[in-house]
Amino acid sequence: ISPTGDDRRRRIDVRFWDTDWTFTTAAGVFSGDGLDLGTAVLLRSHTPDAASRRILDLGCGYGVLAVAAASAAPDARVDAVDTNERALALTRLNADAHGVGHRVHATLPEDADPDARYDEIWSNPPIRIGKEALHALLLHWLARLAPGGVARLVVGRNLGADSLQRWLGEQGYRCDRTASAKGFRVFEVAPLVSEPSSD
Repeated sequence: ISPTGDDRRRRIDVRFWDTDWTFTTAAGVFSGDGLDLGTAVLLRSHTPDAASRRILDLGCGYGVLAVAAASAAPDARVDAVDTNERALALTRLNADAHGVGHRVHATLPEDADPDARYDEIWSNPPIRIGKEALHALLLHWLARLAPGGVARLVVGRNLGADSLQRWLGEQGYRCDRTASAKGFRVFEVAPLVSEPSSD
């Protein structure tokens, strides 16, 4: 998707993890006028493991989670996927601005490395694409968790968070609510049984 509207860019200042951050945003991307509440709740309640080596920002928007993850996990490669070309361009710009551009790879979903296995997946998933599309999206990417890996999802309570938690359990995932604030739930998701290592 390439937004056709005006690409007028603006800078926003946000604070999380006791740090001030500046991001460049634009119209035509998710929450282009500031840090959305769901992502803020997710960042307030969790921090990536500094030892993680491969992290996915699923539905990266202008790259807040990708930049944050790369900053918190200094040896990690972060794949940032989105269907919006403008969002990907902004993610690259913001990653460069924060000195992590060489480790953040912003790409369309179909161009992501199919063999990648992720220690962590971070996402404020696109609930509004509809339940069927959302379920397909989550099953596709959750299958790429590495053994012992974990996904952290933030979902609005009024957008079906509790039914999504039940559904993930039915698909064979452990789905624990680890935080709740401002109408959002944060879920930590992992396979109930880790696949045996291929070593």
